[in-house]
Amino acid sequence: MANHKSAKKRAKQNEVRRMRNRSIKSQIKTAITRLRSIVEKEPEAAGKALQETTAVIDKAAKKGVLHRNTASRKVSRLAQMINKVSA
Repeated sequence: MANHKSAKKRAKQNEVRRMRNRSIKSQIKTAITRLRSIVEKEPEAAGKALQETTAVIDKAAKKGVLHRNTASRKVSRLAQMINKVSA
């Protein structure tokens, strides 16, 4: 356990950030799963779902939860998947 005042504060900050990151990563996974199910059921509505999923991923990258290249890769792969289905 932390002994210094600053170490205690750091531990508290780390816990708050860990929980926030976990929540945001969960939102990303949920959005991707939702997008995949929409692509399977109704491909014509996939464009709007892709926009919503992209917004969630980009917001996570902006907040520093995901690296920007990771976010870009995820968005790119989802767009490829949708383009393949629409073609």
